[in-house]
Amino acid sequence: MTRLFGTLPRRLAALFLLLLVSGGALLAGIQVSLTRNYGNAVVQQLSAGLAQHLVRQYPRLADEGMAGEQTRALFNNLMAVNPNVELYLIDPQGMIINDAAPPGHLKRQKVSVEPVTAFLHGDPFPVYGDDPRQLHGQKVFSAAPFISQGKVRGYVYVILQGEHYSALHAMAWQHNIGVMVAASLVLLLIMLLILGGATFHWVARPVRALERRVRQISLGQPRVTVEAVPDTRSMTQELVSLSQGVTLMEAKIASQWAELAQETQERRAFLATVSHDLRTPLTAIHGYIESILLLSDNLSDEEKRQYLEIALSESRKVSQMAQSLFELARLEYGVITPDKTLFSLEDLVQDVMQKMTLAAQTRNQRLQVEPLAGLPVVSADMGMIERVLTNLLDNAIRHTPEGSTIAVRAWPASDNMILEVADNGPGIPPEKRSQLFTRPALLKGESLSRGGLGLMVVHQILQLHGSRIELISCPGACFRFTLPLATQSQSAG
Repeated sequence: MTRLFGTLPRRLAALFLLLLVSGGALLAGIQVSLTRNYGNAVVQQLSAGLAQHLVRQYPRLADEGMAGEQTRALFNNLMAVNPNVELYLIDPQGMIINDAAPPGHLKRQKVSVEPVTAFLHGDPFPVYGDDPRQLHGQKVFSAAPFISQGKVRGYVYVILQGEHYSALHAMAWQHNIGVMVAASLVLLLIMLLILGGATFHWVARPVRALERRVRQISLGQPRVTVEAVPDTRSMTQELVSLSQGVTLMEAKIASQWAELAQETQERRAFLATVSHDLRTPLTAIHGYIESILLLSDNLSDEEKRQYLEIALSESRKVSQMAQSLFELARLEYGVITPDKTLFSLEDLVQDVMQKMTLAAQTRNQRLQVEPLAGLPVVSADMGMIERVLTNLLDNAIRHTPEGSTIAVRAWPASDNMILEVADNGPGIPPEKRSQLFTRPALLKGESLSRGGLGLMVVHQILQLHGSRIELISCPGACFRFTLPLATQSQSAG
């Protein structure tokens, strides 16, 4: 059963068929009832005066009715002329006084006089009275009182559609019922085909189109083009809303799919670049150590020491790169969050500058700190901001020529503290500035040169603080970022 009505068109067709059959049966019943009442009303209207005519034609009908035989003979003659009618004499209480029914055909000896009274009072036709030849049946009739000595002694009661009429009517109905059923089935089939076609056009076809689109989305194949937008002119308002919702969902999924594909491509290229930059120092380490082992007898102590120093220097590069990768991964995936505290920027800058002094002196560079005394405290994660300053200074030391000057500046502005790390080196090429702090800067087969992992870590840390790193125009390279100042309530606390 589930498989038979598993699709929407089949269920709609079954529903329409059920509605048509039930509605057709109901309408047929109403039509038959109305037709029967109308026909009976017409028959009763045409023959309403029949009983009164008999009373006028046979004024001694009551007296003769008491005797019975003459009245019965009269009834038989009248019924022979008009076989459709059946005549009875009843008393004022409805008891049957005389009749011409064949033996065994009379099923009850008394009929209700209420319909007779209603008929004589002129109630609207049809008025149904008890049929003496049926235990529970009612038929249209004609009735008239017969009066003797100013007193109603009974009624002439004429059933207008007797047994003979009922038999002929049943035969005609049985003959025509097959034709009526066949005609009804043909009409029902035509209506079903029309409704089915309309349903398929207005409902099933658009729903199937939406189903195909949703199936494509579930298979990871969203397609949003001008040609893919469905024609909504033949849809109902509900289907239009549903189609628009599917289109928006499809567009969003397609956009996310493209972003995911782009991100996947970037990650693969990034890993390839990182692998290349890791392989270079590892190859150098491996080469120098292998040389010491293989050529130990031919190398002087000074050469051995030189080789070991080079290997140690390269191992520091690998260690620094691995640390930066680990830190970048934790920042990108939200493993760590800022633990904001209030601290003095002056003390932090002095500590970082002291830590980087030796590296700068090695390259004959000068670190310069503009006066920071009297600056207000800031609200940030001190460890993360220390990492930001360290990465920026390390980046400047490594990529600025010997003899250059590297300066750190800070000043308050509104509710923020502005910090700059600047050098007077050659600066950064314009083509690399737009993507200096993001992974796409590493996707063209270049090594992790100026920018690289250190600036990506800086970018992620400042994003977590609601800030961002900028490269501004100045001689050399100048990096600027902001930190929020401590509020009065925070300072008081």
